[in-house]
Amino acid sequence: MVFADLFFLYGFLPLCLLCYYFSKKLSTKNTMLVLFSLVFYAWGEPTYVLLLLFSAFFNWYMGRIIGHKEQHPVDAKLTLAFAIVVDLLLLVVFKYTGFLVGNVNGLFHWEIPVPKISLPIGISFFTFQAISYVIDCYWETVKPQKSFKSFLLYLSLFPQLIAGPIVRYSVVEKEINSRTVTAADINEGAMRFIVGLAKKVIIANNLYAVVGQLFGDVNSGGYKDISGLSFFGTWFAVICYSLYVYFDFSGYSDMAIGLGRMFGFHFDENFKYPFICKTISEFWQRWHISLSSFFRDYLFYVPVFGRPRKYFNLFLVWFCTGMWHGASWNFIFWGLYFGLFLLLEIKLGKKRMKKWPRVLTHIYSKLIIIVGFGIFCFSDMTQLGNFFTNISGASFFFREGYQFTDTISWSICLKNIFLVLLAIVVSMPILPKIKQFFFEWGNNVIYTTGKIAATVGCLYLLIMSSILLVDSTNNPFLYFRF
Repeated sequence: MVFADLFFLYGFLPLCLLCYYFSKKLSTKNTMLVLFSLVFYAWGEPTYVLLLLFSAFFNWYMGRIIGHKEQHPVDAKLTLAFAIVVDLLLLVVFKYTGFLVGNVNGLFHWEIPVPKISLPIGISFFTFQAISYVIDCYWETVKPQKSFKSFLLYLSLFPQLIAGPIVRYSVVEKEINSRTVTAADINEGAMRFIVGLAKKVIIANNLYAVVGQLFGDVNSGGYKDISGLSFFGTWFAVICYSLYVYFDFSGYSDMAIGLGRMFGFHFDENFKYPFICKTISEFWQRWHISLSSFFRDYLFYVPVFGRPRKYFNLFLVWFCTGMWHGASWNFIFWGLYFGLFLLLEIKLGKKRMKKWPRVLTHIYSKLIIIVGFGIFCFSDMTQLGNFFTNISGASFFFREGYQFTDTISWSICLKNIFLVLLAIVVSMPILPKIKQFFFEWGNNVIYTTGKIAATVGCLYLLIMSSILLVDSTNNPFLYFRF
């Protein structure tokens, strides 16, 4: 089941809200959320819901053992190591087995059958949440949860279960068994959800359609041969793809945060307008914050051979960041690509980069980011090579008759220029400034006008999104496959 679906919007979610709000005791509300979350997951993954339950019980039990660290410090350390190994092993088996076997066959010319293992939706997210929980229990930054139902609620909560953000236990620890939902929570949560829905349905889906006309169905591996795609066409397509990934994933995060708010949970922000960054370091402080902070806190400072090793750990973090995104070499290249520029910025120093003209820093960061999304896009190495040849302008020298632009790309650009401009504008922090003007002015008339405008605007976005979903049969989020 996905959020951008009419059944979810007008069937599952209203029923869940009714059962939740009509339950009087918080324990009953939690039970309702657990049941609906398991149904939500089992809707598309009826078998793998058992894997989710196993992961929840296993890590809950490991946390309980680690909780006796003072009495049994050695056992606690061994338990932590065992828990992390089992969690990562499950992730490797289900996500990377085919990739590893395929590469071993290619390297040693063996013929080991490549197993066909379907990827459990959301396994990367709930596995990392489980790992963060057991580590935090060992570090004593959180107290081990005594109730399995409460821990299961944390791990399986449907707003963030299948595509994040990676919610740490410390963020919701108190709210699991002690929270209230006010009218303001419901209102703000619903509006945040609708804005996220509009990002996905109105902007992301249409941007993906543009990408499909030039690059092919990249999410399913149905790439077009782009060797003949013009210089302009390649740049236009990858810019659209960059915006698509942002609106698809940030739209989901907005919906997850909004849903969580409606149930009394306050998740951390996962995106903070990343395209306004001036450096790659700043980009990753604004993009997929829950993932980058996870690797920063749990991997970057890990001692290697007795002490933290800055540059080795930086390489390790970005190798893992790439691997986390998918079992394909392009994701590894993508992670190391960003790691290389982060290393470059460390060497240059923040003070030196601050002296650069602002225009130059924006051009530098956007070029690196957009090219990076091109690497992210193509798991087919042939087409990835064609992409680099096109976008660098090398095709002018290596391909006879190669064009700066072409009729088809130019026509597609003209037809969708307003969509792209809208996406660029919405990706900037303009709407928050408008909201701030209406809601923080201190004038009752302006405040009331802003509230009415926001309500009418959200209703319009909901209606438009619902209309677009009528003829749409499949609206998966990109990060479902990670």
